Amino acid sequence: MASSGRDLRRAGKEEAPPGGAPAGALLPVSSGSGQKKFPQAIIVGVKKGGTRALLEFLRVHPDVRAVGAEPHFFDRCYEKGLLWYRGFPPRTLEGQITMEKTPSYFVTKEAPRRIYNMSRDIKLIVVVRNPVTRAISDYTQTLSKNPAIPSFQNLAFKNLSMGLIDITWSAVRIGLYVKHLDHWLRYFPLSRFLFVSGERLVSDPAGEMGRVQDFLGLKRVVTDKHFYFNETKGFPCLKKPEGSSRPRCLGKSKGRPHPKIDQQVVQRLQEFYRPFNLKFYQMTGQDFGWD
Repeated sequence: MASSGRDLRRAGKEEAPPGGAPAGALLPVSSGSGQKKFPQAIIVGVKKGGTRALLEFLRVHPDVRAVGAEPHFFDRCYEKGLLWYRGFPPRTLEGQITMEKTPSYFVTKEAPRRIYNMSRDIKLIVVVRNPVTRAISDYTQTLSKNPAIPSFQNLAFKNLSMGLIDITWSAVRIGLYVKHLDHWLRYFPLSRFLFVSGERLVSDPAGEMGRVQDFLGLKRVVTDKHFYFNETKGFPCLKKPEGSSRPRCLGKSKGRPHPKIDQQVVQRLQEFYRPFNLKFYQMTGQDFGWD
């Protein structure tokens, strides 16, 4: 059950973020060409769920201003303070939304409290994907950087014959969405969240983008006319992305072919995640169709 801000303050859990600003304060920097503001919405997760695609799709919208790089403020750089963080986003005009995305926030224990202390009214977007597919994608990315790592099977299981999953491995642990969400709900009500289907972001990008724009209070500007399906990459691309007259797809790091994983391994992982998935469906009121 989500705690109210009043309950948190009574419990002594509220603290001022570094940088000298009181909790919950917003400190815009004025300029003739707009203001630098703290984000009104953050894509907080999850890694390999489709967060980069969502951000790039959103940046097509004229009322969205988002930093391309991941600031990692609420997980890795918090000690640099709010003044440092305020310098990250682009300037916004009246009526525009400032956004950022750092998918590791969702699994960072301190992130909900830190974000709550900056803004209790912030909108939080979580892009989720079948946790088994997500784990394999995560492994594929690591493998591309370090081909000498152990096999997916050896990392995912303490003992395959006994079906003992190693939940200390981050690729497995990230997919326990309901566990992470439960921690966030100590600070924010469910109404502050939008859960985006990574699968539907591929199969029906315009439909998912409609939901996202509604959640952010934006006019539905990004529609099916902005997308085409790239058969080679296997996912939708933008026909005319921001600042360009040419079609553009996400980079080479997206859509990598996955290594072949033994079907027994996949099946055991599906069985492991099933009860967590069902609880996540119940908690969010959405059936993502992973089971």
